[in-house]
Amino acid sequence: MKELEERILKDGKVYAGDVLKVDGFLNHQMDVGLFRRMGEEWRRLFPQEVTKILTIEASGIGIACLAAQVFGVPALFAKKSRTKNIAGSVYTAQVESYTHGGVYTILVSKEYLTRDDKVLIIDDFLANGNALLGLLSLVEQAGAEPVGAGVAIEKAYQPGGARVRQTGLRVEALAKIKAMSPDSGITF
Repeated sequence: MKELEERILKDGKVYAGDVLKVDGFLNHQMDVGLFRRMGEEWRRLFPQEVTKILTIEASGIGIACLAAQVFGVPALFAKKSRTKNIAGSVYTAQVESYTHGGVYTILVSKEYLTRDDKVLIIDDFLANGNALLGLLSLVEQAGAEPVGAGVAIEKAYQPGGARVRQTGLRVEALAKIKAMSPDSGITF
């Protein structure tokens, strides 16, 4: 998606340690107009029936909500910790976070993810693939149909895309970064 690539070049910042900071428009302060257009692009890329958009807490929520609005379906997010307001049975998966430097358990209530669902997974980044694989595990535990995964930004030089695609899940990234460094910038 050309608009997203241009925005990354304009407002993104590359730091040592393979960090791309896009929090001015993507995952802290949110450009909801851009999110809406991203949702429209995923709708074009995934024209089949979708009954639920699934993401992970927290950065994917805004993007998933606008995508869900475009698709006309509910947005559901996997929580990173069990809270008092989650009653009953849950699906769980272990996810290692590069950003947060640890492993955590994600969970979704069985009430909201069922075998009748056709699920499109949405997230902000794809690097090592752990978040998408954890979300895919939740979908599979529910017996739901994984339609595919839409990610805003894929670090295509990292192993995540290949790992996720090896499962057979269709992945559509709106911006694929081939290389990046603080010195040379970003190459799409």
